[in-house]
Amino acid sequence: MAAAFDLGGRAALVTGASSGLGRHFARVLASAGAAVALAARRSDMLAQAVAEIAEAGGKAVAVALDVTVPASAAAALAEAERLLGPLDILVNNAGTVTSKPLLEHSEADWDRVVDTNLKGAWLMAQEVARRWIGAGRAGRVVNIASILGIRAQAGIPGYVASKAGLIHLTHALALELGPKGITVNALAPGYIETDLNRNYLRSESGKALARRIPLRRIGAMEDLDGALLLLASSAGAYINGAVIPVDGGHLVSAL
Repeated sequence: MAAAFDLGGRAALVTGASSGLGRHFARVLASAGAAVALAARRSDMLAQAVAEIAEAGGKAVAVALDVTVPASAAAALAEAERLLGPLDILVNNAGTVTSKPLLEHSEADWDRVVDTNLKGAWLMAQEVARRWIGAGRAGRVVNIASILGIRAQAGIPGYVASKAGLIHLTHALALELGPKGITVNALAPGYIETDLNRNYLRSESGKALARRIPLRRIGAMEDLDGALLLLASSAGAYINGAVIPVDGGHLVSAL
């Protein structure tokens, strides 16, 4: 069974890979045997992440990418293929959030979040699908959504709307690309501790939040590893159009 999760001989590109979940996902894919292109705008942090993977015995390269710009998406995929050969896996992780009351949100706030979280995933999926279909190759697209694309939260309208859109985009792409041998699925993480939210999640408010989760704890990034590898490997070959919540049961408790 372990062989079904092995990514040896495959190549992957992870967007938003300079920090946080994207950086972690790149390490996970590399540890499973994939050659990984880490793509983001922050070149200095990408270099550090690539060095970490290399030190652990993996293969990784850094690729400059702004997911909101079509030409950048095409150039990043071309560079990744030049360095690693044809890609097999795309992880659409790049994302951002603006947290403030609705009436304080500007159009620029909305555009920045929706363009990054939704338009960026669409551009990358479209471009990689064009390449795979043209070459007659199968592939895996894994979109990183959120349970907040399924249930709502005040104060982050662009984020919840973009993640809901990403979930439905996952469904639409699965219908269209499935006949071409390309699976498109999504992970919907719950509250996962990262460098950005660690102080809050360890505060009294964060501890109160954890008590509302059926497993009574905040998730760790490692809690996402199994679902990611399932969707990226041959173990998930017959999974298409799925959205997998990894949230300790939080979504169920909120319904």
